[in-house]
Amino acid sequence: MKKKAAILLLFFSIVSIVRAQTGGENIYEFLNLGSSASVAALGGYQIALQNPNADFAFYNPAALNKNMDQEINLNYVNYISDINYGFASYSKNISSKGNFAIGMHYVNYGKFTKANEQGKIEGDFSASDYALLITYSHRLNENWKIGATIKPIYSSLEKYNSLGIATDLALIYDSNDQLFRASIVARNFGYQIKPYYGSHREDLPHEILFGFSTKLQHAPFRFHLTYRHLEKFDLTYQSEVDKQANKSKSKNFGNKFIKHLIIGTEFLLSKNFNIRIGYNFQRREELKIDKKGSTVGFTWGFGLKISKFKINFASAKYHLAGSSNHFSISTSLSEFKLK
Repeated sequence: MKKKAAILLLFFSIVSIVRAQTGGENIYEFLNLGSSASVAALGGYQIALQNPNADFAFYNPAALNKNMDQEINLNYVNYISDINYGFASYSKNISSKGNFAIGMHYVNYGKFTKANEQGKIEGDFSASDYALLITYSHRLNENWKIGATIKPIYSSLEKYNSLGIATDLALIYDSNDQLFRASIVARNFGYQIKPYYGSHREDLPHEILFGFSTKLQHAPFRFHLTYRHLEKFDLTYQSEVDKQANKSKSKNFGNKFIKHLIIGTEFLLSKNFNIRIGYNFQRREELKIDKKGSTVGFTWGFGLKISKFKINFASAKYHLAGSSNHFSISTSLSEFKLK
């Protein structure tokens, strides 16, 4: 009981000291580009999936478990324009120690035209980001699990390079009947070791999330909900032009609250096939075009198992101009051992 109290105290201490931040105000924003197709199909950032693949440790390190022993995951995302990113991981269970995983998260932003201040073309340059993820999880008892990830970071933007370190901490609670799961995750807390230039260090995109999933005992579907940014209530975006003109974009309580929510539903059609749909309120609010929202903010996808391989696909609508497509495949090396 004392161990549980200490863990909860750690999380609430983080909540109390964290500085409020949101997207676009920090470095290493690529850490929020999750590539798992199963999570993307549920609206993104869901942290309480039941029976996920080992790549889910990217979102919640406490979810890593012994059933993921020797699992290999490959994820690829065809993102906006010619941007591509992905994630690859391998996990291992050591019964006396816990569960471990190592993974690489990368983003390739493509080629850019290089020009000087007079506009003269001087060639091309590239930009990319990388994060190595080293994850550990441990089961405290039948109901509680803890986990942590350490993330060394390397970023290269033309001739500017930066090094950093980040960490994730997570706590999971499972009900005795395994039909309900709740979790709290503190993500991307860290430090920029080497700035892009001079001694100008910047903040990482840290945040705290709470989420749960639930399923009726005999119902063929599971419901997911995640609340992002526990550390900041008002996520309303104001441009520098609005700030200088003192234009307020204040919203009512309901609008501010709902922008934190991401909801999703899994339809469990069989042991080897399911369909997923999701909705991201903040994404729709900030990226839709007035009077023509279309399906911005909606996501969908499916998962199936063929022989020894699990295959997942998702499509996420970010804007009328396009969507991102997520592809994931996983297998366990233990499946290939001779019996």
